Amino acid sequence: MIRVWLIVGVIAALFYIYSIVDCALAERDRVRALPKAAWLPIVIVFPMIGGALWFAVGRPRRGRSAGARTVAPDDDPEFLRDLQRDREQRERIRRIEQELADLDDTPKKKSGDSDGRRDA
Repeated sequence: MIRVWLIVGVIAALFYIYSIVDCALAERDRVRALPKAAWLPIVIVFPMIGGALWFAVGRPRRGRSAGARTVAPDDDPEFLRDLQRDREQRERIRRIEQELADLDDTPKKKSGDSDGRRDA
């Protein structure tokens, strides 16, 4: 029974230390619910409850939006794909405009011209 309590005590101490360090190293502007200055005393004064609350409510989320790293445009494949798509669209529009301009420049046939039709 003493071994169980010893193991539980060691785990509790590790959790307590880890929660204090995690709270202290968290970025101030990303902490949720309360300001960081309020979380640290809560975690220190109430070791188990404060640590559990910190991990459940106050700790910054490790999601794509919260932990997203800024990537230079030259290194961002999505940005480069968008550039290529825009370039292709501009080229397509230029070709279509040129074709329309060529169609406008062609002389129109008069109704008397021999186009293979006979109007009665």
